[in-house]
Amino acid sequence: IMNSRDKGARGEREWASQLRGAGFDARRGQQFSGSPDSPDVVCDDLSAFHCEVKRVQRLNIQNAIEQATDECGGKIPYVAHRKNHCDWLVTMKAEDWFKLIREYI
Repeated sequence: IMNSRDKGARGEREWASQLRGAGFDARRGQQFSGSPDSPDVVCDDLSAFHCEVKRVQRLNIQNAIEQATDECGGKIPYVAHRKNHCDWLVTMKAEDWFKLIREYI
């Protein structure tokens, strides 16, 4: 359990670093609030979103998106995930993606 918790924390730090690299102020969430409903990564610039981070080789994406949705508190849930030696990916429900696209275009 400790190994997976450490890997989860590393993944959260990695994703926060990715967000900072893209110009967003971000930090790990759990370490500050300790609440199960807090996002894995807190980013005030993206306050409309709830982030679930998964840093695993085999991800059940449906379970991950359900977890993000259960914990999102009305925000737009997404899962940031990656395998070893792979790029970060972001997964969200299609209905939420359509909202973003409509705003973009």
